[in-house]
Amino acid sequence: MAASATSCAQVAASRPRVTTQNLSKCIITNFGSGIKVASSAKLKSSINISSTMSLRHSFLTTTSKAKESVIRAMASSSDGPLSGLPVDLRGKRAFIAGIADDNGYGWAIAKSLAAAGAEILVGTWVPALNIFESSLRRGKFDESRVLPDGSMMEISKVYPLDAVYDSPEDVPEDVKTNKRYAGSSNWTVKEAAECVKQDFGTIDILVHSLANGPEVSKPLLETSRYGYLAAVSASSYSFVSLLKHFIPIMNPGGATISLTYIASERIIPGYGGGMSSAKAALESDTKVLAFEAGRKHKVRVNTISAGPLGSRAAKAIGFIDMMINYSLENAPLQKDLTAEEVGNAAAFLASPLASAVTGQVLYVDNGLNAMGVGVDSPIFTDLNIPKDIKS
Repeated sequence: MAASATSCAQVAASRPRVTTQNLSKCIITNFGSGIKVASSAKLKSSINISSTMSLRHSFLTTTSKAKESVIRAMASSSDGPLSGLPVDLRGKRAFIAGIADDNGYGWAIAKSLAAAGAEILVGTWVPALNIFESSLRRGKFDESRVLPDGSMMEISKVYPLDAVYDSPEDVPEDVKTNKRYAGSSNWTVKEAAECVKQDFGTIDILVHSLANGPEVSKPLLETSRYGYLAAVSASSYSFVSLLKHFIPIMNPGGATISLTYIASERIIPGYGGGMSSAKAALESDTKVLAFEAGRKHKVRVNTISAGPLGSRAAKAIGFIDMMINYSLENAPLQKDLTAEEVGNAAAFLASPLASAVTGQVLYVDNGLNAMGVGVDSPIFTDLNIPKDIKS
């Protein structure tokens, strides 16, 4: 029954080539389902041969016109807007924590959400706040603010934020008096959530684009307790804290997204200081929080495992260029990974198209996570390794 109810437009859209025979079958099916046809016996007794021929002529004429209509529709299908499944975030409001410049994944996610129609709020690390806001005002980010339709991404408000501290009581005195924090207030997670509530009421999307490990360049065996706990605090517990304080102002059906890395489950030499542990904790927390936030608040929780990107923050690791080259040589897709690709994946996860997706790690890394070995090794020289035909 489902097959017979399928419209010609649906059949045509699902098949790149439509033969005359297929068109006839499609049209006959829909012609038959569109009118009530009398039984064969009643037709014989109530109509003569000439009327039957007339009906047949009328049907064939209708069939021919329908064929032409479908063919014209297919020929002009490339014109005008698509009628598929757009990522539509109009009327939604997003808070992205962790944007301090215009070349990281956080910025790319903000742009993709804005391109889909979402209103953008930003939380910026307090010591970087003045430089970020000044760059915005002076137009230094104007080129990278351009959206696919030619308009400019607008940021409704930038909030000071240090997600290492949950509330004012947690801030040590030396941080309170630090000159890099002078002139800023209400920058703990709890206070930031309260300010957003006061200014805008609610949000629909929460993005965690935060990570820091003061001893990231040290092997795990040489990492101090302080360095390890600092990495976990800034890179994984900060997401728990953000969700805890922002979820009361999130609308049901909302979505949260964080960023992780393959070092959570694979050995990446040089990615030390407890950062691999922090990413593993973040992915585990994603599953638990998906259950708790989903049951209590109807909010989805996912994380994106993004491939290496040469952002300013990533360069602090010291070997990011090496990891980018490794990915180019060994990933199933031999191409540069762009921040925009991660941003678009985040827009999908935040949209109604992913309304049943939660508790997931989405890999956006050209498929590198699927590899068991590095095929650029001299050991594999004699193997018939598939290569990019353009290289």
